[in-house]
Amino acid sequence: MTEEKDVLEGKRVLVVDDEPDILSSLEELLDDCILDRAGTYDSARDLLEVNRYDAAILDIMGVRGYDLLALTNEKGIPTLMLTAHALNADNLVKSLKRGARAYVPKDKIVEIRTFLRDILEETPGRGLLGRWFVRLEPFFEEKFGEYWKEKSDPEFWRKYY
Repeated sequence: MTEEKDVLEGKRVLVVDDEPDILSSLEELLDDCILDRAGTYDSARDLLEVNRYDAAILDIMGVRGYDLLALTNEKGIPTLMLTAHALNADNLVKSLKRGARAYVPKDKIVEIRTFLRDILEETPGRGLLGRWFVRLEPFFEEKFGEYWKEKSDPEFWRKYY
């Protein structure tokens, strides 16, 4: 019986965060991926200009994450937003509307392999919400409070939920 290869094995992933400990954690958690690390917008932009990536994990604050998201979208790179300081319903919706494939709180970094697999295995164009959202919805409910979807962007949630 042959063992099935993990979808993450050998994937080239750009990770961008201004916190060195987060970059180190991602390196440990994604040890079977080929990682390029960047701590600033400029260094990430430079890496995007010369390399091809299977996925990107971007912080929002401190590295101009939304500007980087625009660059990864141009290159067709599935992108996961990983955040602590921009953790709110408005940024979740903004990230998805701007093309992120997932929005993950840093509180859940230990599960990053699962969320990264989710976005790599999802069929592109299937909608904005995938398995990652199903996994995180209880966390968002607790963090953002009752009726958070209706308060943040009711039209968005009617369309995609």
